[in-house]
Amino acid sequence: MPILLLIMLAVPLIEIALFIQIGGQIGLLATIAVVIVTAVLGSLLLRHQGLGTLNAVQAAMNEQRLPIAEVFDGFCLLIAGAFLLTPGFLTDGIGFLLFVPPIRAVLGRWAWTQLEKRGSVRFSAGSASHTGSTSHPGGGRPGEGGETIIVDGEFREV
Repeated sequence: MPILLLIMLAVPLIEIALFIQIGGQIGLLATIAVVIVTAVLGSLLLRHQGLGTLNAVQAAMNEQRLPIAEVFDGFCLLIAGAFLLTPGFLTDGIGFLLFVPPIRAVLGRWAWTQLEKRGSVRFSAGSASHTGSTSHPGGGRPGEGGETIIVDGEFREV
């Protein structure tokens, strides 16, 4: 993967150049303070939005639907947190962008389109077969009270 190698070489070089440039403008202590503040702010944002995303995943599961968008948001937040904890202005900028929900939505739609074009993802709607009692004791969901849920699926190794 030459693009990954290029990124791994370019990002640190860009960060060093930005540290030199910005440090020359605002001074050493202010530069260090900005790096620390962005790390603290990033961890607070990650905690707040991460808990919100976790609640959204739980709500989707309770509605018995796949939390695809919510999981993608969680992945973006994980990457954002890693970028904000990494010292640097470029990574901080990317990290803060990933905290913006409309940007995550655009990235999610783009990623989904790319997966569909490659044929890497395919979903089909169908009903699961339930065996056992059709009444749900205690008003529970299927699968509770000894009931078995059978889900049929396919996969393709890529």
